[in-house]
Amino acid sequence: MLISSKLYALPLLSREGKMMIDRIFQEFSRKSGLPPGSVVLVGERREQPISIRFVRYAESACSEQEYLRVEDLPDDAGPGSVTWMHMNGIHHPQVIEELGMKFAVHSLVLEDIVNTGHRPKLDDWDEYLFIIIKSLIYDEETAMVLPGHVSLICSGDTVFSFQESGPDLFTQVRERIRSGKGKIRKMQADYLVYTLLDTIVDGYYSMLEKIGDRIEELEETILENNTREAFHRIHELRREMTVIRKTIWPVRDILSGLEKNDWLVADHTRYYLRDVYDHVIQSIDIVETFRDMLANLHEVTLSFNSNRMNEIMKVLTIIATIFIPLTFIAGVYGMNFKYMPELEWRWGYFAVLSFMFLVACLMGYYFKVKKWF
Repeated sequence: MLISSKLYALPLLSREGKMMIDRIFQEFSRKSGLPPGSVVLVGERREQPISIRFVRYAESACSEQEYLRVEDLPDDAGPGSVTWMHMNGIHHPQVIEELGMKFAVHSLVLEDIVNTGHRPKLDDWDEYLFIIIKSLIYDEETAMVLPGHVSLICSGDTVFSFQESGPDLFTQVRERIRSGKGKIRKMQADYLVYTLLDTIVDGYYSMLEKIGDRIEELEETILENNTREAFHRIHELRREMTVIRKTIWPVRDILSGLEKNDWLVADHTRYYLRDVYDHVIQSIDIVETFRDMLANLHEVTLSFNSNRMNEIMKVLTIIATIFIPLTFIAGVYGMNFKYMPELEWRWGYFAVLSFMFLVACLMGYYFKVKKWF
């Protein structure tokens, strides 16, 4: 059973985590018993309306418009041009169903589009390619890196993109199309798919850079011997790295599948896809490096804690050892025998105290010479 990707980044025993688990399981329970292809949202519910950005471009021209209703979208492909429709928000399944009916998208594909817990993948549906990929988003509220659900459909000269929520991931791509900079308006739809994937993969680097900064701060915290806070932060970062690894790792298979596709991906686009593949491999290497660093920091923190505990136990042991002979002396003169000559001595009390003080000093000096403290 798939669980929403945001669930992985929640504290394991927190109240928010338990609430998220309950909500996700309730969403899956609503799907149980329904026929395959039932479009049921699995993810966070929202109330804001969904907007659809419609962009059509060729080398010499470009048009852009925003629609709020699916029925208003043009259904003609536009000869000699590339059409790109981007939907930000998938929280209204009925809108996704309307889009699928209008453009003949299979119901199983629509089901996966609104399933935010679905694993990244590439499906070849003969008439079109369907891609699920995860973006990485920095959540300001939790100060954590979370995955976002993104779906792409490429059919001939038409590309559909679906983003779960948040700021538009492809604003810069749209700006490049408007300005006509680069090759994007000279190329076909496969190059647009490459550009969208490249934008998402580039976002991995910025998120990994944030993680790297947090690891550096964590090292300083450990050096300051604040191990309690360090343990909590190491736990958070290791959990985030697990989520990031699950997000990035499957992208290799997606890019490999696209590179092997003959009917949609042109030869010159394959070179760019290989470049994105290299970026993904580099991102995976960074993730593995960070995971090793966090494991080492965890071991260092455990060592600091162990050394600190040893220091505490050493001090307590020295104190207890010093008091052993003092306790013995005090015990001897605390016995209630009738005949104890020392009890009658005028200076006996002060003599015993002086002797006990001398014993304590000699033992302390001995421990110091042995460098036990």
